[in-house]
This record gives sequence, C-alpha cells and structure tokens, in this order.
Amino acid sequence: MSRALIAAVLALLACGWASPALADPCEGPLPPRGTNFSGIVRYIGDGDGLCIGPANRPDLWIEIRLADFYAPELHERGGADAKRRLARLTLGKTLVCQAGRRSYDRVVASCTLDRRPLGLLLRQNGGVQGGRGWRP
Repeated sequence: MSRALIAAVLALLACGWASPALADPCEGPLPPRGTNFSGIVRYIGDGDGLCIGPANRPDLWIEIRLADFYAPELHERGGADAKRRLARLTLGKTLVCQAGRRSYDRVVASCTLDRRPLGLLLRQNGGVQGGRGWRP
C-alpha cells in the first residue's frame, strides 16, 4: 500500500472517530436548599438546564435544572428546539431563583425572568414538555 493511501485512510478514520461529549463549563458552588440567588444566564446545556454567574468566571457559574419545566432530552425529538428556545428567552438575561434539591452536579431551582416563572414562559413560547421525570 502506498503512503498516500495509508495517510488518506488514517485521515478518514480520524474524521469519523467519535469524540467524547464536552462537559458543561459550570463549576460554581451550589447554593443550599431554600436560598434565593440570581445571575446572568451564561450557558445553555439543554432545554431545561442552564448556568448563571459573572462573565468570564465559569468557576463561579451555578448549574441549574429548572424545577417547573421538563424539556425533551437533546437526542429526542424536540430536544434541540427546546435548547434553542431556552437560549433565545434567557441567554444574557438575569434570572432570580430559589434553590431546591440537588440533582447530580446541579441545583434544581425555581427561576423567574422579569418576575415571571421561567417554565410558564417556555410553555407560552411553544415549549413542549416530555423529558425524563415529566408527568402529564
């Protein structure tokens, strides 16, 4: 086999190799249950997960799972649309939240945008629930 052919095969394999998913950049400490906190939305993970905190300080960004909305998972039908909807409504805006329980490495929180519940805003803007944990 020629070197050119081997190089071409290796290049194709490298392009097709699945890379691992990158973890979200949110690394801030989670607030205790019942704590009120606020911040600017810096990162959208999926249709019901985001991070808030100061600019350029992911080490202080708080990772939130919304308490009042269950979006479809990213790999499910509607998941990518849910993420875009959440980004369009919140990215760069200030949320006011109350911490609930913890779920994995994030806090489940009830959040408002301009004093309106974020879950309600998502539903009013075409958000359809359906992810894990959603009960009709």
